[in-house]
Amino acid sequence: MALAAVAVGALTAGLTACGGDSLEGKDDSGSAGSGGGKKGKIVVGAASFTEAKVLGELYAQILDDAGYDASVKTVENREIYEPQLAKGAIDVVPEYAATLAEFLNLKKNGADAKPVASSDVDATVTALRGLAEPQGLKVLDAGEAVDQNAFAVSESFAKKHGLKTLSDLGKSGEKVKIAAGDECEERPFCAPGLKKTYGIDVTGIDPKGVGTTQSKQAVKNGTDQLVLTTTTDATLKNFGLVLLEDDKKLQNADNIIPVVNAKDAGDKAIADVLGKLTKALTTDDLVELNRKVDAERQKEADVAKAYLESKGLVGK
Repeated sequence: MALAAVAVGALTAGLTACGGDSLEGKDDSGSAGSGGGKKGKIVVGAASFTEAKVLGELYAQILDDAGYDASVKTVENREIYEPQLAKGAIDVVPEYAATLAEFLNLKKNGADAKPVASSDVDATVTALRGLAEPQGLKVLDAGEAVDQNAFAVSESFAKKHGLKTLSDLGKSGEKVKIAAGDECEERPFCAPGLKKTYGIDVTGIDPKGVGTTQSKQAVKNGTDQLVLTTTTDATLKNFGLVLLEDDKKLQNADNIIPVVNAKDAGDKAIADVLGKLTKALTTDDLVELNRKVDAERQKEADVAKAYLESKGLVGK
């Protein structure tokens, strides 16, 4: 999921799961788990941030309900779990289409590789499948839910200048300072893209980080006018902030998409089970699921269970 995924993607030593369990053994018990396991064991990998953990629980619990013995293994980042998925130590991972496509693209073609992801989800998924299949990975269908880079302003700033879209901001002629990471200065989806695509007058970057409390507070109090965050940021309302629509599609299609080990979990039955969840899940659903964990301090497993039951995707 764009910047947030990149932030999680720093290399770390060791292959550990929640509680320090090793991923090398598939027999370890995970957090999902009332199914009889008649259809075999499935290990769902999840990166170590809230949304990925919730998605991991959703995947595991719907598979468990379908008769698989499914468990969740939390790993630090994509650099660790992608090779494990390819060799079968992990069977399924909830992924982000554009981010994984570029990860595999750079892995195969080097740091200067021409980008293959775009705002077109179908084209991005096609490119992703071309890169994933030689690695022994099967990419299932993408859903509506998307977690991509997004920009927010204060409600008062939006109201004062009549802003609903990034195009509106460009047309307003207002000068804006962006609360983001240092890399915003050069990344095409950030300051350069806002200037080129929308004509936004960016006066500088306030390096407070992507979607951090400090960044959002800076926009709330007027020190900065724009904050780089993500479409599933569950805390914007707490700061009186609103997202501006990316109406010219500057951002890549980071739709949520299941990726499986083709040999061990590539059968139609698993795809069908996960497909039901993919079709049901929306971006607004992700925002609310994240909010329940981050703001209400509910457990990821409990939040996932309640959601699946509310949608009729698992039995109560």
